[in-house]
Amino acid sequence: MTNLNNLLTISHDHGARDVPLIEQTIGSFFDAMVERVPDHEALVSCHQQLRYSYRALQAEARRLASALLNLGLQRGDRVGIWSHNNAQWLLTQLATANIGVVLVNINPAYRLAELEYSLNKVGCKALISMTQFKHSNYVEMIQALAPELAGCAPGALNAARMPDLKTVIHLGQQQVPGMLRFDDFIASGDAQDARLAQVAATLGANDPINIQFTSGTTGFPKGATLTHRNILNNGFFVGEAMRLTDADRLCIPVPLYHCFGMVLGNLACLTHGATIVYPNDGFEPLSVLQAVQDERCTGLHGVPTMFIALLDHPRFAEFDLSTLRTGIMAGSPCPIEVMKRVVRDMHMAEVTIAYGMTETSPVSCQSDADTPLEQRVATVGRVQPHLEVKIIDPETGATVAIGATGELCTRGYSVMHGYWGDPEKTAEAIDAERWMHTGDLAVMDAQGFVNIVGRSKDMVIRGGENIYPREIEEFLYRHPAIQDVQVIGVPDPKYGEELCAWIVLRPGASLDAAALRAFCEGQIAHYKIPRYLRFVDAFPMTVTGKVQKFRMREVMKDELKLDESKTA
Repeated sequence: MTNLNNLLTISHDHGARDVPLIEQTIGSFFDAMVERVPDHEALVSCHQQLRYSYRALQAEARRLASALLNLGLQRGDRVGIWSHNNAQWLLTQLATANIGVVLVNINPAYRLAELEYSLNKVGCKALISMTQFKHSNYVEMIQALAPELAGCAPGALNAARMPDLKTVIHLGQQQVPGMLRFDDFIASGDAQDARLAQVAATLGANDPINIQFTSGTTGFPKGATLTHRNILNNGFFVGEAMRLTDADRLCIPVPLYHCFGMVLGNLACLTHGATIVYPNDGFEPLSVLQAVQDERCTGLHGVPTMFIALLDHPRFAEFDLSTLRTGIMAGSPCPIEVMKRVVRDMHMAEVTIAYGMTETSPVSCQSDADTPLEQRVATVGRVQPHLEVKIIDPETGATVAIGATGELCTRGYSVMHGYWGDPEKTAEAIDAERWMHTGDLAVMDAQGFVNIVGRSKDMVIRGGENIYPREIEEFLYRHPAIQDVQVIGVPDPKYGEELCAWIVLRPGASLDAAALRAFCEGQIAHYKIPRYLRFVDAFPMTVTGKVQKFRMREVMKDELKLDESKTA
C-alpha cells in the first residue's frame, strides 16, 4: 500500500507492486493449491453437516464440471445459480471456472420479474436453484415462468418466456417434473473426464467468468462481467490484507451471490489454503456464534448490522470467540462504538474495513491490521496493491487537491470486463483511460487514506444491499393507479437506510399502502419494497421543474423523528 514516508500532494495514489499479480485461471490456481495442501480442510458447511478436504473439493468440482459438459455447454456459455449459501454454490463456482462457463449470480431475494429479466439478459442456458427458503418456493416461481417444464424431459426445456434456458437443476431431494436433481446430476459426471484438461488448456485469465447484477440509476439491472484475473487477484490481495494463511478458518455468513461472499470469502480462503466455514444458508446470529466456537474460526465477515446482531444477541456471552482475530466489515459505514466492541468483545483486533463495488471485483481500498482503530472506522483504508485511485472534480475531470471532495475513480486489474451486452453503459462507467467512475464522493488525506463522504449516484444502502431508486420507481409505475412516484432513502437505526416512496395517484384513482405492498410482493425482492409510503398531490420542485429529493428526505426525517447520527 501507500508508502507513508512519501506524503501525497494531490488525491491520486498507487498500490504496492512488490507481490506480482496472478496470471492464472481460477481452476489452475486452485489445482496448484490442492497439490500444496491436499488433505487440509477446504470447506465446512455446518447446516449441511458437510466437510471437504482440498482434494475432495477438487474431485467434486471436477465431477460437476464434467456433468455440465455433458449438457453441451461450452466456454463462454452462461449458467445461473439462484441459491443461498451451501456447498453446492462453491462447487458450482469452481466447476464453471474449470470449463470457462460464466457463472451468473442471481439474488435469492429476486422474484418473477427480476428472475425473468436476469436469465434472459445474459442468455442463461442452465439454472441451478434451491427449492425453497423460509416462505419462498423457488420451484413454483420457476414453474410460473416456464410452465412447459411439466411436459418436457429434463434438459429439453423450450420455454416461451425464457428461450435460452434449456436445463433446470434443483438442490432438493424430491423429483420435480422437467427438472434434474443436483445429486443425480453431479453423479453423472466423471472427475477423470479427459475433456476437462482439454478445455482448461484453452482458457485464459482475461476470460469472463462471472456476471453479477448491479442496478443502475436508470432502467434495469446491469450485468457486471468479471474475469478470472479480476476476482482471483482481488480475493488474493484481500486475504493478504487480512494476513490469511492455511491455518486460518473464515466464517462466512455473508451471501455468496454477492462479491463479499464469493470473492472476499471463498476466493480469499482458496488462494491461501485456508478453511471456508458456512454457518448457515442465510444469516442467523446464533448459528454464526455456534460455528465460530465449534469450528474455532479465526476470521469473520459481515456488514455492520450483522455484527450488531451478534453483539446484542442475548446468548452472546455464552460463546467462546477467543480464536477470532480478523475479518472484514463492509457494506455500509461502521459506527466506531460497534468497531470497538468487535475488537474488545469478539477478539477481532485485526478486523479490516473494505470498500469497493461489484464493477471493481469488488475491493479498491482496504484497511489492514496495522491501521489504527480510529482511522479504520473514519476511513476505508488505502488503495489495494496493483490498483490506482484518484479523486476528481466531477465537472472538469481534474484530480482534486488533498482534502478536497470529489468523485472516486479506480483503475487497474480489478476493473470489470464491462456490462454484459451493454457497451453504452460500459462507456459511461469506464472512460477511455480505463478509469472506473464509482459515483461515490470521497476525500483523500496526505497518507492516502480514503473517506467516503456521500454518493453522487442516487443509491440507497439498506443493511449492506445496494438499492437504486430508479429501478423501484419504474416497477411502481406499472401500477395503473400511479401517475408519478419518487423513491428516496431515509435513515434507519437498524438497516442504515430504508426506502420511502412518494406517490401521486392518477385523477379519480384510489390506492392504499396495503394494496400497493401486495402489488409488490412476489414481484420484486422484499428489501426493495418501500417501508414508508406517502401519498401526495405533488413533489417539491425547483423553478426549473426538477424534483428536490433532498427536501423530501428532510420532510420524512422530521415526520418520522429520524436521527441520522444514530443510524448504523
